[in-house]
Amino acid sequence: MANKQQRMWRVIRLYKETTGRTEIDMHEVAKFAARKGWPLPKPVDPLDLLAKELSQAAREEVRRDKATGQPYRANHAMTVRRGTQQMTLWIDIDEAPRKPMVKCLVQRREQMVGDGLQLTLDADHWNSIHPEDEPIDLPMDLAPDIDWRKNSPNEGSKAS
Repeated sequence: MANKQQRMWRVIRLYKETTGRTEIDMHEVAKFAARKGWPLPKPVDPLDLLAKELSQAAREEVRRDKATGQPYRANHAMTVRRGTQQMTLWIDIDEAPRKPMVKCLVQRREQMVGDGLQLTLDADHWNSIHPEDEPIDLPMDLAPDIDWRKNSPNEGSKAS
């Protein structure tokens, strides 16, 4: 028996086969799936929705360093375990002790490493199935790009 994610993969493939589209809008796939009898999810709990919105607001708060004028993210998330439950806690960078701040930054770096690994595997796969095309080569040493943006007058003023 296929799990929910595998069934979702199947409905996406079925949508693509049925429509002939290769670039797809997931809202259209959702409408297609609903027409095929896919059960619609239960409405989100209002407190869960508010917590998600508050997390997004926290994630997007940017302040400026008083000395350099450079932007920085005010709030940082860290995943922690409390017993058997995993949860996300938020800390303000200006109030954070070193240990939790290190944990936040290391977790974000690990996300970047995971993204870089998957990007490399995806590019390697595309290159292997398109040997007649120029290979896609994306360097993973991001330090030069970061330095360039950090020192660019327009880019250094944005935080992402």
